[in-house]
Amino acid sequence: MSNHSRRRFLAAAASVGLAGCAEPLGWSRGDGSRGDSAGGSEAGGGNATGRPDEATAQPTEALPEPTGTVDVRGAIYLPTRAFNTYQMWSDYDPEVIERDLGYAASVNLNAVRTWLCYEHWLEDPEAHGRALEHFLTAAAAEGIEVLLGVFEGVGEPPTEENLTNTNPVDAVGVYSPSGQVVRDPGRWDRPREFVRWVMERYRDDERLLAIEIMNEPGWTIQQRFARGMFETLREERGDVPLTVGSTSFANNADYLDWELDAMQFHYNFPSTRAIVRDVLHQATSMEEAASMPVWFAEWQRLRTGRGFNSKVQGDEWQPNYSSIAPFIHDAGVGNFFWTLMVQPAYTVAQRKQGVLVGMFHEDGAVWDLEDARSIKAMSGDPSVDHLEERKEWPEWASEARRD
Repeated sequence: MSNHSRRRFLAAAASVGLAGCAEPLGWSRGDGSRGDSAGGSEAGGGNATGRPDEATAQPTEALPEPTGTVDVRGAIYLPTRAFNTYQMWSDYDPEVIERDLGYAASVNLNAVRTWLCYEHWLEDPEAHGRALEHFLTAAAAEGIEVLLGVFEGVGEPPTEENLTNTNPVDAVGVYSPSGQVVRDPGRWDRPREFVRWVMERYRDDERLLAIEIMNEPGWTIQQRFARGMFETLREERGDVPLTVGSTSFANNADYLDWELDAMQFHYNFPSTRAIVRDVLHQATSMEEAASMPVWFAEWQRLRTGRGFNSKVQGDEWQPNYSSIAPFIHDAGVGNFFWTLMVQPAYTVAQRKQGVLVGMFHEDGAVWDLEDARSIKAMSGDPSVDHLEERKEWPEWASEARRD
């Protein structure tokens, strides 16, 4: 970011009350703390502005009736039965990938956000490379660009058990690389090699929307690691934009001098429609001020209560993208909802409450037609006559269901 853009960003941040705010709002660890691989613990589940949420179960503000199109219409992607990216890449199934990306295209998505796996790359870089090449080719065939993450900042330690556990009750997402690596700059050579491996192959690849150095690196030791890796990313820069998976607008202030090409913010569970409107207004203001894209790169639904791990009430255990999508459409903000495929929640804390996420079952039926309609409408076409609705838990994941 240029000094001029930096000054404009800071001025805009001050005008909307972001200065000094640094409360996370994205994922958290299964124990309710932030997934900091360096051993840090920061309270999870805040909001994009750092201001307290209003806990309101029944928002009264009417849904907008937006028109026009949104340029970046995306979803987070993991295969249905993968609980972390190690499982996605080590058990890579080309037919499943092509099927799922076809589902994404059927609701006119033009982007997906996913992550590589450093641990799998260490085991078998050639296999990871073949799988990644197929993934990008399959996505391009459906008119879908990929926001490709390199490292993951959230989850549990990347032990063999955590990486390979597929039990729907207690399987976990994993941060990557390990805390021992993140804490010790003397062990950063191999992660830097991984970054160079990615950039040598894909720095100018038109199939990529952007390359993300790390998802939610937080504020402390992980951020130091992410910054170091971003320096290597920048040294290898090509035509593909570079970004970081920032939890909030305020967190982006920490990344201003990294020379980002796109900013992100994450807000999975806002509690009122007024908060959604406020957050989206800030996004459009930031985009104008910084003269770069600002993507709402993680969102799910309106939900009562404050915080990522707040108690789930009533039917809040199920997807409800249509509670937020019309506001995003109306604001025209590029976005990625969590997640394309129907599966138990990513974090164990959510799964313990019986939370289910996603739009498409493995056979192509959708959980909710109104969700599919509101997502597809961002392309200017809300028709979903070709889809079937089925609000049934996947049989393979029934152990995680909480009645």
